[in-house]
Amino acid sequence: MTSRYENARAAVIGGSIGGLTTALLLRDLGFSVEVFERTPTPLDGRGGGIVLQPDTVRWFTERSTQSLDALSTATEYVQYLGRDNGIVHRDRRRWTHTSWGTFYRGLLADFGTDHYHLGEFACGVAQEAERATVRFVSGRRAEAELVVFADGITSTGRPLLDPGARLEYSGYIGWRGTVPEHELSGTTRALLGDAISYSVVPHSHITLYPIPGERGTGPRERLMNYVWYRNVPAGGELAEMLIDKRGFTGTVSLHPGQVQDRYVEDMREAASRLLAPAAAEVVAATEHPFIQVVSDIRSTRMADGRVALIGDAAAAARPHAAAGTAKAAADAWALADALAAADGDIPAALRKWEPGQLELSARLLERVVAMGERSQIHNTWTPGDPSLRFGLYGPGR
Repeated sequence: MTSRYENARAAVIGGSIGGLTTALLLRDLGFSVEVFERTPTPLDGRGGGIVLQPDTVRWFTERSTQSLDALSTATEYVQYLGRDNGIVHRDRRRWTHTSWGTFYRGLLADFGTDHYHLGEFACGVAQEAERATVRFVSGRRAEAELVVFADGITSTGRPLLDPGARLEYSGYIGWRGTVPEHELSGTTRALLGDAISYSVVPHSHITLYPIPGERGTGPRERLMNYVWYRNVPAGGELAEMLIDKRGFTGTVSLHPGQVQDRYVEDMREAASRLLAPAAAEVVAATEHPFIQVVSDIRSTRMADGRVALIGDAAAAARPHAAAGTAKAAADAWALADALAAADGDIPAALRKWEPGQLELSARLLERVVAMGERSQIHNTWTPGDPSLRFGLYGPGR
C-alpha cells in the first residue's frame, strides 16, 4: 500500500536518542527524513548510563534487526546500602541498562549517516500553509512538511512555541561518572555488580548500576555508572562551580575533564566521609567526573501547525524516575501513531497528539520534583518505598 507520506519531507532538529527514534519512525511512515545535529562531531554522551524502559527499547524490540542484549546489561536487584556496606533493604526487581553512547550508536546504525547532518544549529522556523522552513546559523535552509525539535533541554524550538518557558534550577546538581568495573575491588564488584544500588544520606543520595563499555558487555568491558545528587545554592556558589577549566561557563553541564580540580577533590573527600564505602570507592576511582545541573522546564505547547517538540525540548524531567529517554521515545511513538491515523493531514495529527503528551509531561515532572524534594530537602526518602521506583507512567511502569 502506498504511504500517505511518500512525498512528504521531515526535518528532525537534534540527532540524539529522541531525535533518532523520531527519524526512524517517520521514515517508516514514508517521510523523507533529514536529521540536523548542532554539535560538529559525533555524539558520545560523556559515558552516562540509561535505565532502559519499554518505550526506550521499543524500536529494537519491534523494528530493528539488532539484538538488544548486545546493547545492554541487566541486574536482578534494587538495594539500599548502609554506612558500613550492609544491605538495609533489597527487592528482587530486574532492570536492564545501557550507556548513552552505546544506545545512540545502535540507533544511528539503523538510521545511517547519509541524511544525518552534523554542525547545523537551527535558529528559526517560518511556516506556510503547506510547509515549514528551518533556518540554520550556517545559512542553510531546510524545507519540510513536518519539523520536529528534539534538541534537548536547551532547545531552540521551545521559545518559538512557548516564549515564557524558563529553566528553573532545582537547588542541586548531579555528579556523574563511570569506572571500569574490573578496576574496583572484588568486594565492591560483588556488592554492586547485580543491582541498582542506593546510598542515602542526609540531603543527598547516590544511585549506581553497571552499563556496557565502549567495547561491549563482557566482565572487562562493563562500567560502573553513577549519579550523585548534591545540594549547591543558587547564585555565586553555583555560578563559580560552573566555570570550567577553560574559563567558560556551563549552563546545564560541565564535560568530563573540565570541572575545576578543587571541586573534584572536595567531592571525593565528601564521598569517603558520607557514602557507603562501596559507593565511595566508585566515586574516588572516577578519573574524570562531570556535572549535570538538575533543572525543571516544561513548555505549555508541544505543537504549532507543522512544528512539534518532543522529549527534553518539550519538558525536561529530573533523572530520579530514569524516564528522560523513555519520555522522548514515548513522544515519538505517539506522534507516529497520530500521523498514521491522520490520513496525511499533518497539522491535524499534531493537534490530536499534543494533549496526551502534555499531560504525560506534567505527571512525570510532578512526580520527579516530589522525589527530589524528599531526598534533597525533606530527608524522607525511605528505602523500599514503592513511590520512589523508576518508571515513566508511574512507579515500576
